[in-house]
Amino acid sequence: MTSALDFADCRDCLCLAARNHAQRLTRLFDEKLRPFELTINQYSLLTALILGGPTTVSEMADRLGVERTTLTRNLALVSARQLVAVNPGEDARERVITLTPKGWAVAEAALPAWKAAQAEASAS
Repeated sequence: MTSALDFADCRDCLCLAARNHAQRLTRLFDEKLRPFELTINQYSLLTALILGGPTTVSEMADRLGVERTTLTRNLALVSARQLVAVNPGEDARERVITLTPKGWAVAEAALPAWKAAQAEASAS
């Protein structure tokens, strides 16, 4: 049987520390974006469209570093608010995400809140 001492290094697990830090950052950004009824995941989707233009669901999932299922959930929420449009692509199996004027306006309105969260996160 292995001794508990062999597991002592696990107290300093870098992976667990990174996950805890990511959760704290997510809560901070979500709190700042809440008045705009956005999460950081949804805001990142809008800004990715502003910065990179229309793209397919697969390309956006890669760009954001998320699973397609996670992106699909977020797309459903922002699409219901008419912040993005999701239309068939040239290939019938693919869908293209486009930012709507309303989506641009919400992203622009939320930008100061995002900047505040960014500054607070950078200062800590």
